[in-house]
Order: sequence, then structure tokens, then C-alpha cells
Amino acid sequence: MASEATTVDVDGPHGTREVRISSPSRILWPAVGLTKLDLARYLIAVGEPFVRANGDRPISLQRFGGDIDGEQFFSKNPPKGTPDYVRSVSVTYPSGRVHPQLVIDEPAGAVWAGQMNTVVFHPWPSRAEAPDFPDQLRIDLDPQPGTDFGDAIPAALALREVLAEAGLTAFVKTSGNRGVHVFAPIEPDHEFLDVRHAVIAAARELERRMPEEVTTNWWKEERGERIFVDFNQANRDRTIAGAYSPRALAHAPVSCPLTWDELPTADPTTFTVQSVPDRLKTVGDPWEDMGAEPGRIGVLLEWWARDLENGLGELPFPPDYPKMPGEPPRVQPSRARKTEE
Repeated sequence: MASEATTVDVDGPHGTREVRISSPSRILWPAVGLTKLDLARYLIAVGEPFVRANGDRPISLQRFGGDIDGEQFFSKNPPKGTPDYVRSVSVTYPSGRVHPQLVIDEPAGAVWAGQMNTVVFHPWPSRAEAPDFPDQLRIDLDPQPGTDFGDAIPAALALREVLAEAGLTAFVKTSGNRGVHVFAPIEPDHEFLDVRHAVIAAARELERRMPEEVTTNWWKEERGERIFVDFNQANRDRTIAGAYSPRALAHAPVSCPLTWDELPTADPTTFTVQSVPDRLKTVGDPWEDMGAEPGRIGVLLEWWARDLENGLGELPFPPDYPKMPGEPPRVQPSRARKTEE
């Protein structure tokens, strides 16, 4: 018996492509009844701004075996049957291993990824042609227990000022959950470690200005009810949900770019797979010109050097990273105290 399947037409720079959607009636978001075909139609509707934000970058696909409550896994290298309009590029991971990673160049590529049960798209902050050199500085403002999206708003506004003082133009989007993502386009003339240090410098400056509201403490036991400035998202092979990417949450939210004027009154729960296509028709894409005037991270690196001279050193790396130069011990502070006792 033939399996259920359909095709969708996807416009793009090389004309219209037909993309096959198997099991189009499969429910992906049970709480709101959205199907695999609904996901494909969403990706078609947001195709141009989606590719503008996430295209020409190594990308990881967060895929699901069934609905969003089921098994999931990350797909980085091209799976068998990848169409010829979806390419790959070799990237170097923290271990030093080199491996091909998927790249999406047109809306049909995103729809094909949806056909492969991709719900969340995680692009690198660097271009496929120069994957070792980020062209985006990204900062994830992550609400800790006792805080929420509303608490991240003033932190984001203050961070915008910090970055402006460093000569960078900031852009903002919802994370699709409770957090806020702040991006700044940069010239791709520094490697990941330099960009990480620039992010740490900006995070520390924000923390000085809002010590009761934000924290750079890596260990959860030290964060308190504050917004964590997640500097480790600036590392190689660390990604956050891309602009216009759906999220695997019950109400089918989207990580949605905003204008800075919208942010103070924004409700992240209203930006969903169902609502964002109409929003684009009425509001447009706030990130349309984001890469037009990239800045440089020189000032932030000067702040990093100043902080080093003042005794503020390297911060912890993710646990799967090799031990890095100058990194403090990877041990939870409370456990370290017990060991010393």
C-alpha cells in the first residue's frame, strides 16, 4: 500500500522546486494540532527572511522521530538522499575533527529539512566560506528560575547600549522560549576564541551596570534569580535557534526578530508558526538589513585585555571542550569547597 505523501511548490532563486512531503498529516505539535504539512507551509511563507538569516551558514538540524514530545536528535552532516540543492561545507569541531556540515541556500532547502522532521534550525555564527571566522556576535540572555522574559527585556536594552559604546549595532529577537537573543554583525576577521572574549567583555560590562539583575556566573548554584549572560554560546560548534526557526514547545513558538521599539511590550508567546507569516506581511522583517554595516570587535577586545590586567581571567568552557589555556578548574564551587575542607 502506497504511503501518504504530497508535494509542495517552493519558489526560490533558481525557480520553483517541487518538494515531496511524506506523512503530511503527521501531528508535530499535538497541543495545537499542527502537522508536518503545516510546518512545510510555514517554511515556504517565511522562506526569504529565513534564508537571509540562516542561509550560507553551517547548520545543525534538530530532528524528531515523531511529534515534539518524542525522541529527537541533531543532524549535522548530509543524510542519505540529500537533494543536490542542499550543499555541505567542512567545519572543524572543538575536538579538532573535521566533518561536513549542512548548508541551506534557498527556501526549498529549509522545506526539505522540514520533510526530514526538522523542527529547530541551529545556524553557526559564521559563513560557509569562512566557518572559522564568525560574522555575528551573539549573546543569549537566559532567564534563571524566578525570572522570565520580562526580566530579560531591561537587560537586553542595557546590552544594546553597551554594544553601541563598543561601536556595534545590536539586533534583537525572542529565543522562542523565555529568553532574548542579541546579535551584532561583525567583520569576519577574528577567530571564535577572540569573539568569545569579546562577548565575555560585553557581558562583564553589562554585569557591572546591572549586578542585581544579570550574572556571568557559569555555575547555576551561583546565579540566583538573575538573567544569565550565556557567553559559552559564542564558542565554536555552539548554536542557538535561528531567526524564524520554530521551537519544539507546545504552542509552536518561533524565534522571532523584533524591532527595539517592539521589545519592551513584546509577548514571546504570540510569535508562533501560525502568526509569524501574517506578521511578516504587515510588519516586515526587522533583520532585513542586519548585515549591511558590520562592526569590529576591537573595542571589546580592549575591554577584555583591561579586565585581564585587573585580575578577571578566562571563564569556564563547555564540559565537552578540551581543557583550554587559562581556564579555571571545571568543578562546581560547592564541591571545590568541600574538597578543600
